[in-house]
Amino acid sequence: MSTTRQIKTFIAAMTMAAASVAGYAAYTSHAMHAWFALAVLALAATTSRMKVKLPGINGNMSVNLPFLLTAIVNLSAAEAVAITCVSTAAQCWPKRNAKFNPQQMLFNLSMMTFASSSASLMFQAGWLNRAEWSSSTLPLLLATATLFLGQTAPVAGIVAVSERKSAGFTWRNLAQLSFPYYVVSVGITSMVQAMSSHLGWGLALAVFPVMYGIHRSYRLYFSQMVESVPQPMARAAGAGA
Repeated sequence: MSTTRQIKTFIAAMTMAAASVAGYAAYTSHAMHAWFALAVLALAATTSRMKVKLPGINGNMSVNLPFLLTAIVNLSAAEAVAITCVSTAAQCWPKRNAKFNPQQMLFNLSMMTFASSSASLMFQAGWLNRAEWSSSTLPLLLATATLFLGQTAPVAGIVAVSERKSAGFTWRNLAQLSFPYYVVSVGITSMVQAMSSHLGWGLALAVFPVMYGIHRSYRLYFSQMVESVPQPMARAAGAGA
């Protein structure tokens, strides 16, 4: 099988998996939160354009993860998936005069839909909330871990197919670059969760300048690394790719 056909097969499988998980997540969704969802959507879409280029990988990382996590833990699965799709499309949309790649867009939308749907299902899992050993932060940690794996594993897979590279090596490289960002994001989300009961969901607005500062720090740090690392891998988008 040619590389092109393998890539198309991989993307088709990713699309079907995303549609299946998203459909089930939407079916089990709870009540909608229109105004909160719109606020998180605006923040997620805005910060999705605040991107940094990852060294060693032909792709980028945006700083919208805390808002995606906020959607997952506060909104219905349907709302979380919708916010993820819009922010992913905004992140992947090419700059002026750049060529639009529909295949890349389809993969990124499918990958992020699958990851956010799976994370939402994990956070809302009844067995987890009923477990005696469960804590208030455990669902958030497991949802974040699910989102992390749901983003990084498919990216490593598409790189392995398209570039004939080791999926394990690619995943470790990707995880090493993005894991600290996930730790920071889950910490920010946890603090917002703890304080929102007193200050209201408008507290999410205060996270924006924090993420802008993180974006500037990551951009400065990675720009120094990019100069010394080749960029041969396949382009991908998402919070971790």
